[in-house]
Amino acid sequence: MCSTIMAKETKQNPQAQEPEEQEVEEVEAAVETAETAQEPENTDAQRQQLEQQLQEEQDKYLRLLAEYDNFRKRSQKEKDNLYTDIRVETVAKFLPVYDNLERALNQPTADEAYKKGVEMTMTGLMEVLEKLGVESFGNVGDTFDPNMHNAVMHCEDENFPENVLCEVFQKGFRIGEKVVRFAMVRVAN
Repeated sequence: MCSTIMAKETKQNPQAQEPEEQEVEEVEAAVETAETAQEPENTDAQRQQLEQQLQEEQDKYLRLLAEYDNFRKRSQKEKDNLYTDIRVETVAKFLPVYDNLERALNQPTADEAYKKGVEMTMTGLMEVLEKLGVESFGNVGDTFDPNMHNAVMHCEDENFPENVLCEVFQKGFRIGEKVVRFAMVRVAN
């Protein structure tokens, strides 16, 4: 409709209407420029929003990856601890057999074949315990350690310095740092 009015005015006064026509074209150009100027702003805003979403997704992914890695390490540690606990329980069940064989070896006997059989049995048991990673401790002359020894008696003996084992009633056993059985000992004062 504007163009129809402008066309009529241009026919009536062609020189007077040309500047108005230029103004209209300038306004239309300004509107078009404003519209195109708004599009990049929208694009930049959208880009920033998408980058933020991408960053959030990457953060979630990294957190999930870290959680999985922690889960894997924790599971492996639990598995290793379970294996050690099972070995400790199994060895603890065989320790009375060890004690009985040790008592049998300490008893005097005239039958050499009997003594040889008990020694062979004790040697076999010790080999199996070594393969399981079992170490014995608690020898006379060792320093008393309350984390490994159970002091059931004290003795006044000048031959032994203070806090040294002067007698061992029952040997102690451990697997790595885990004590299977504490050594039952007498400690010098």
